[in-house]
Amino acid sequence: MADEFLADRKKSLEETFFAKQTEELKRKLREQELAQSKKSDLAAASGIHDEKVLDSLVARGIDAASLAALGLVPLVEVAWADGEIDATERAAVLHAAEENGVEKGSSSHDMLEVWLSQRPHPDLLETWKAYVAALCRQLSAEEKQALRSDLLTRARTVAEATGGFLGLGRKVSAAEEAMLGALEKAFG
Repeated sequence: MADEFLADRKKSLEETFFAKQTEELKRKLREQELAQSKKSDLAAASGIHDEKVLDSLVARGIDAASLAALGLVPLVEVAWADGEIDATERAAVLHAAEENGVEKGSSSHDMLEVWLSQRPHPDLLETWKAYVAALCRQLSAEEKQALRSDLLTRARTVAEATGGFLGLGRKVSAAEEAMLGALEKAFG
């Protein structure tokens, strides 16, 4: 009888131990799935696909809405740099955004459409610069460079969408070049 009691206690202890282990594994799996979901949302909102940068952003609690603006503001600001947006620039901005995961019908795409119809208030650029500067202080040099490269490459693509005549001449206007420089300065 004492042996049965001891065996029952042993079995109960083992079940409790394995139940706790199982719960811990389930919790870790849920956390991994949530982090992956957040990374996917961030990638879709911003067009950033560098895993290290996305991991770093998720770890810092940055959400898709703030990151969407982070990725779209440079495109819009370069397009508006000379004071107006023509059809080619508009198409380049929308293409760059969609190519990088900003889907038609999403709130980020809708926000972009508004910004392409009406020039955003200058505070948007200043807020973006402040956000980037603060974010860069938290990123490693490698993460900062990857983010900088990704955002500025897409902005330069928009700047190069118009300009020149029949493919000749300067493709990026002085105003667009100045805006690209201002965007780059935000990274320190």
